[in-house]
Amino acid sequence: MRLLVFAPALWLFLQLSPLAIALNQEGLDLLQAKAGLDDPNNALANWNSGDATPCNWTGVSCFVAGGRLTVTTIELQGLDLAGPFPPSFCSLPNLSFISLSSNYINTSLLDSSLLHCSALTHLDLSQNLLVGPLPSALPSLPLLGYLDLSGNNFTGAIPPAFGYFPSLQNLSLTSNLLNETIPPFLGNISTLLQLNLSYNPFTASTIPPNLSNLTNLEILWLAGCGLVGEIPRELGNLVKLTNLDISGNSLTGEIPETLSRLTSVVQIELYNNHLSGRLPLGLSNLTALRRIDAAMNSLSGLIPDDVFSIPFLENLHLYQNQLNGSLPATAGKARNLFELRLFMNRLSGPLPVDLGTNSPLMFLDISNNQLNGEIPSGICDRGVLQELLLIDNNLSGVLPPDLGRCRTLTRVRLSNNLLSGEVPAGLWGLPHLSILELTDNSFSGAIAADITGANNLSNLLISGNQFSGKIPEGIGSLPNLYEFLAADNKLTGPLPDSLGELPELEQLDLHNNSLSGELLSRIQSWKKLTLLNLAVNQFSGRIPPELGSLPVLNYLDLSDNQLTGDIPIQLQHLKLNQFNLSNNQLSGLIPPNFHNEAYKNSFLGNPGLCSDLTGSCLSSTGHGRNRSKFLWLLRSIFILAAVVLVVGIALFYCKYKRIKKAKKGLDKSKWILTSFHKLGFSEYEILDSLDEDNVIGSGASGKVYKVVLGNGEAVAVKKLWKTPKSEEGNQHQVAYDAFESEVATLGKIRHKNIVKLWCCCAHKDCKLLVYEYMPNGSLGDFLHGSKSGLLDWSTRYKIALDAAEGLCYLHHDCVPAIVHRDVKSNNILLDADFGAKVADFGVAKATEGIGKGPKSMSVIAGSCGYIAPEYAYTLRVNEKSDIYSFGVVILELVTGKLPVDPEFGEKDLVNWVCSTIPQKGEEQVIDAKLDLCHKAQIIKVLHIGLLCSSSLPINRPSMRRVVKMLVELREDSMSKPLPNGGKLSPYYYEDDKPSAT
Repeated sequence: MRLLVFAPALWLFLQLSPLAIALNQEGLDLLQAKAGLDDPNNALANWNSGDATPCNWTGVSCFVAGGRLTVTTIELQGLDLAGPFPPSFCSLPNLSFISLSSNYINTSLLDSSLLHCSALTHLDLSQNLLVGPLPSALPSLPLLGYLDLSGNNFTGAIPPAFGYFPSLQNLSLTSNLLNETIPPFLGNISTLLQLNLSYNPFTASTIPPNLSNLTNLEILWLAGCGLVGEIPRELGNLVKLTNLDISGNSLTGEIPETLSRLTSVVQIELYNNHLSGRLPLGLSNLTALRRIDAAMNSLSGLIPDDVFSIPFLENLHLYQNQLNGSLPATAGKARNLFELRLFMNRLSGPLPVDLGTNSPLMFLDISNNQLNGEIPSGICDRGVLQELLLIDNNLSGVLPPDLGRCRTLTRVRLSNNLLSGEVPAGLWGLPHLSILELTDNSFSGAIAADITGANNLSNLLISGNQFSGKIPEGIGSLPNLYEFLAADNKLTGPLPDSLGELPELEQLDLHNNSLSGELLSRIQSWKKLTLLNLAVNQFSGRIPPELGSLPVLNYLDLSDNQLTGDIPIQLQHLKLNQFNLSNNQLSGLIPPNFHNEAYKNSFLGNPGLCSDLTGSCLSSTGHGRNRSKFLWLLRSIFILAAVVLVVGIALFYCKYKRIKKAKKGLDKSKWILTSFHKLGFSEYEILDSLDEDNVIGSGASGKVYKVVLGNGEAVAVKKLWKTPKSEEGNQHQVAYDAFESEVATLGKIRHKNIVKLWCCCAHKDCKLLVYEYMPNGSLGDFLHGSKSGLLDWSTRYKIALDAAEGLCYLHHDCVPAIVHRDVKSNNILLDADFGAKVADFGVAKATEGIGKGPKSMSVIAGSCGYIAPEYAYTLRVNEKSDIYSFGVVILELVTGKLPVDPEFGEKDLVNWVCSTIPQKGEEQVIDAKLDLCHKAQIIKVLHIGLLCSSSLPINRPSMRRVVKMLVELREDSMSKPLPNGGKLSPYYYEDDKPSAT
């Protein structure tokens, strides 16, 4: 990076160069500014000292003043420029417009850099990396009308001087780190038209009533500002207001009726607060209102009739409240309504009969209520309906025939109602339909052959109905079909051959029908299938060996059929969490890998099957012909058993004295082994090695042993225990709960960056978890120990990417998603090649279970220095909590420092980095052991860490986004900019506001 200290030398060169003599003073000032900026993409290449004026340079505009051209505008947004704000810009006497948005402008914005910009009317420095306090000198610029400093890292308070802007019309400070209160003196800026302070971690405070003095205000955005208390009635005085957004706060009380005075308002956003009471009357007075969102509050009572009398109402969101009564009949009269979302309330009664007839209805979601009656026949009369979501109600009758002609539909979800009759034939084959969910109704008839037209269908969910007839052959022509769930129906006939040709199919559940014929063997396309449930049908013939070749199948249920023959040995290749072949007519030996406790109920009701290795059961069941087939195996097993016995006796004699005490009271015959992968060892080999000499770690949950198996491979064994509370309080109860959580989590995970859980063993109060062994231990021990010098930057970058991919799998690819809840460097393990794997899922939780009060939730979710700041006042965790913790891990990798260290005083690592960079620069936080030849990449990774550890959850990227940013920083793509600049802004990432059902 070129430094500003070189600018005088460049200045002298330009003065002496013959070419520079032609350039005017404003051009020289701009070249001085360029000298202080790093321009990696050479975007300012045509800023040439040989030109007479800079008026044709990139981003520079001029106009004639006093008979000469003078620079008035600098527009350099999105060019990846880095460095401090160039003070020489303010040497241009007529400069009125500066935009440097979406760059890497950094360090503090000094008052001295701005004082001479006296002609400035427009300043846009948004989406950069500016830090420190807001500059108090800005209000001294007499003509400044537009100021946008959003998406930076400004901290502290809004300066009192900001109450004295003489001409300011637009003030945007959104998405910074401002952490005091919203000051009342902002109500003194009488010229303001737009005030945007959203997404700052302000100290909890009320909305200043003084803001009602801004009688010219058109836009007021205070979303995510930590606001408490009631909405001031005085806001109703802002009669010119067109957009009010105070969502995502902790506001309480009722919505004041004075808001009905906002006759110019177009949009009102009140969602995600704690507002209560009824919706105010008089909203029909808001003749300009198009969108109102008061979702995710505690509103109660009836929906006022006049809400739907708002003449231009387009969008109404009132979901996740406690509203009751019926949907007003006026809803069917609203002429401009295209989106209505009222799910998760207590609404009852029928839907208006003319709903959709008079309005261009596109999105309707009234799920999770108590509605009854029929679906209005004209729901798609205007021909634009895309989403029809009516899940969990008491709707009855038949589907409107016109739904079969509603070609715009993309999502139809009608599960858990009382609907009946046949589904309109055209509905099966709508060309844009992606989800057709009819589960748990009383529909009848057949799956229509029209289904071949549903080229975009990904989820076909029709379980729990009375559908009959054959599955149409054309179902194999649906290239995007992901789920086909049709259990608990009356389907008959064989499976169509085309069903095996679905490349995207992941779940196929047809249990409890009357399907017959043989199972499909041509299933080479099922590379993504994870669940296959064909139980309780009339299938016959043999189990196809091809099932054993399905790479990710982990749920297989073929029980209660008429299957015959042997169990294919190939099924041993599957990694099954659920396996059931019970109640068929299978015969022969059960494959040896299924001889353990986990599969004890998988083969019941097959009298011809044999699980003992003597083979004696074969002749008694008429299968003596198989004896010779396995005789060689039995002889080998007996010989091997004899050898193992001799060696075992010798080993036991040598170790008897040392292990006698450790094994006291443990009966090996009563240990229960549950495996999650194909094992090459038994529980006895593990138990015999739990010596104190093999302990490699210890903690509150128990001890970790290194066990070297007979084949020379090593595993890690975590031993947990349960002790009565009277002895040790809750500590060991927590460890016991952690065992259950970790087994439930790791047992179903398959990912290269998640530590592999081989199996678990249980006996009374003693629990063992057997993992793959990671020879380099934890990242925390390695990074902060004596060997930290071995971790060069390339290795650290690889570790960050590996761990990110592991967490990304948990958050985005597991169903339901899993929140780790204790991401830290000590829970990231390193293999021999320093590949990283996420470990220790003792407090992990599937997201669908969070908030339901399991025992493990009593444990503090996280470790000191890694806990997201919002946990202190919400005691809730989600994916954003993991992302914060991962950000701390990245900062550890960059700085080499512990997350909490006496060196930081009362700060933690995140606060130390954020306070050190403005004072000393980014280089001062980089680990001294790292080679600065990688400085550019290190700094970009540092920015990703800061982004992940943002104090506001909404500013943190998803783990999928983090992986993408890290991948784009590989050595072979160093020239690429960080996606979206990698800056602290909520706008780049998935919408945190809940979507429809």
